[in-house]
Amino acid sequence: MATDTLKSTTGAGGASGGLRRLLLDNGALTALIVLVVAMSALSGDFLTTDNLLNVGIQAAVTAILAFGVTFVIVSAGIDLSVGSVAALSATVLAWSATSAGVPVFLAVLLAIATGIACGLVNGILISYGKLPPFIATLAMLSVARGLLLVISEGSPIAFPDSVSRLGDTLGGWLPVPLLVMVVMGLIAAFVLGRTYIGRSMYAIGGNEEAARLSGLRVKRQKLAIYAFSGVFAAVAGVVLAARLASAQPQAADGYELDAIAAVVIGGASLAGGTGKASGTLIGALILAVLRNGLNLLNVSAFWQQVVIGVVIALAVLLDTARRKAEVTPVAGGGKGKQATTYALAAVVTVAIVGATSFLHNGSSSASTPKMGLSLSTLNNPFFVQIRAGAQAEAEKLGVDLTVTDAQNDASQQANQLQNFTSSGLGAIIVNPVDSDAASNSVKAADQAKIPVIAVDRVVNDARTATLVASDNVAGGELAAKTIADKLGGKGKVVILQGQAGTSAARERAQGFANGLKDYPGIRVVAQQPADFDRTKGLDVMSNLLQAHPDVQGVIAANDEMALGAIKALGSKAGKSVPVVGFDGTPDGLKAVEGGTLYASVAQQPSELGKIAVDNALKALQGKKVEETVKVPVKVVTKENVAGFSG
Repeated sequence: MATDTLKSTTGAGGASGGLRRLLLDNGALTALIVLVVAMSALSGDFLTTDNLLNVGIQAAVTAILAFGVTFVIVSAGIDLSVGSVAALSATVLAWSATSAGVPVFLAVLLAIATGIACGLVNGILISYGKLPPFIATLAMLSVARGLLLVISEGSPIAFPDSVSRLGDTLGGWLPVPLLVMVVMGLIAAFVLGRTYIGRSMYAIGGNEEAARLSGLRVKRQKLAIYAFSGVFAAVAGVVLAARLASAQPQAADGYELDAIAAVVIGGASLAGGTGKASGTLIGALILAVLRNGLNLLNVSAFWQQVVIGVVIALAVLLDTARRKAEVTPVAGGGKGKQATTYALAAVVTVAIVGATSFLHNGSSSASTPKMGLSLSTLNNPFFVQIRAGAQAEAEKLGVDLTVTDAQNDASQQANQLQNFTSSGLGAIIVNPVDSDAASNSVKAADQAKIPVIAVDRVVNDARTATLVASDNVAGGELAAKTIADKLGGKGKVVILQGQAGTSAARERAQGFANGLKDYPGIRVVAQQPADFDRTKGLDVMSNLLQAHPDVQGVIAANDEMALGAIKALGSKAGKSVPVVGFDGTPDGLKAVEGGTLYASVAQQPSELGKIAVDNALKALQGKKVEETVKVPVKVVTKENVAGFSG
């Protein structure tokens, strides 16, 4: 038996056995090296100082969140609330320092205290309430997200200038978020490796009952563990909001999944007992390199999700293979061996990357104009039409157009715009998730002498070459007047609002309110957000009909929600209850033609995309462009739908 054990740990022998041990014992690091080498070979824009700094910035928020989640997972728990807690903490800071007039220093302490409080509530529910961690933190996810919407009233809150510097650079080149990430990583490593609470985490994760019997106060330790997670979430939220110069209502939505993925990719086990800060950092870098590289390679936004999922699975499978092979470090290796491994990995990576960089030497891209288009989402027919119009015009003009999908995430869009800027595109077209949040990224592009064209929504506090848009406020007024005229100036109506925090939702809501002022006989009995989504439009309208079965009209901030409302209304739609939508999407126009949708305020999205590319090319060529290009909106009803083309 002793001989067999010896063979399993040392019998591989030679260079090949050592290499196999290195690869298996450092699965996440191996995956990161392979990704860096692959991206360097495939894209000449990847291996630049600016882009590598971008990768670090884009990994920062996920890494800081993941460091806190590492504590929880090591102790065999789970925390699904960190994204919402991060956003809530940032909102508390912004609201305290602006609306409440609290000094910035105290506002920062309040933000940290918010994170701690949320973590303690999680810990109490789990330790003393005996709730499963999944349920307790899922409840906190909902509570925290709801509280931040209450505090912010669904609108972004400007961040104090002194705190916004966390999103800037030192010396004009070193990003502050990167430094914060390193500091928080060192703190996490110290807590895990050098403190009593860190050792308790491993003990609880390895065997909670044994830890309790050995004298550990497990309940109190769990309180501290979840409080630590809350602190790291609060710091991540502040860094994220500083990058966007505002606290966003939808900030960090879904980031808890990225944080958990980073921890697991880094080698931690969801069963508890294993995990380290360095592995978590590597996991966060893998996710950032993937997203950055796929943007540079112009991979379809839809395929990016597939690729990221596959790579995450492969990274975890590699770690599983290591565990099954029972690869164990040589006795006495310790931290010295780990440092040597990382140093060797860095040398190998630099050598291979340096060799692949010759593949891109001498390549020229001057013959074909290159542009980037960042859309707020492609999960909506309106923006799909903008993309289609832009791509058709780009092909006609011989332009190389890269399209990205921000998935209604302002921070993800900031990353995409940074990638566009560092890769030296000739021009950038942006459809902002939020008008305020896009400003810092647009300013950076302007400093790099890259013209930026805004489409559909304005970019606040930043210079753009031109704005190609319809007037959302005017369109909202048209929608309100259309429903009021249909009802003869009297009646009860319901308003389905867009996604809280987006500029389009705010502007259209303002237009609805302005338009209805002229009709005192129209009474708005309810208005609720349905997030520009057809399914949510169906659900929200179904709920409202229970309270207001006598509703006489519906205004929706887009056609998707209007179509959901039509489904909820059933036979009433288009007969006793007229519904007015917004955008003029193909499905919306079909419903208008069929009579179930009374009208749609059409924006001609394909035309928006076409004109945006035309103006981007003119700006790239140094030609004069108009400061604002307005594409007229039009109320489309059954009478004129046949002659309308979006």
